[in-house]
Amino acid sequence: MDAIERLSVTEELRRLMARYVRYADHQRWQDLANLFTPDGTFTPHKPDGSVWFRMEGREGIAATVGASGGPGVTLVHHLFSDEIDVDSATAAHGVWAMEDIITRPEDADVSEDIPFRGMHGFGHYHARFVKTNGSWYIAELKQTRVRLEFTG
Repeated sequence: MDAIERLSVTEELRRLMARYVRYADHQRWQDLANLFTPDGTFTPHKPDGSVWFRMEGREGIAATVGASGGPGVTLVHHLFSDEIDVDSATAAHGVWAMEDIITRPEDADVSEDIPFRGMHGFGHYHARFVKTNGSWYIAELKQTRVRLEFTG
């Protein structure tokens, strides 16, 4: 690959991740899940490194991330600096610094899986991408945390 091709792939992957956070903020769970390969995985971690959830497949991702949304829930995701490595014409990986804020209604249930009414998180997305049928997809997404602040 020449430099122009690498830059083109880099921009496509930036746009893919931008769609991911936009779909999350607008609670478009199936659209978000369709950014993954059919067998893609998403694994958010807690600040101590332990796995918070492990989601597999588009339907599993849509259902699980969708549980954090709903009426009265506000989601805000930010992506910052990215490090993208293009491995080939059909494979790449990258890391994005991220911040997310979730605000749930005062009467929202608090559970072991969702132990908050308000959350402000900081960390990184670690992604592995594949290109199939002319489009890039997320094959694996890990979210690591450096800090989580809960309220309520």
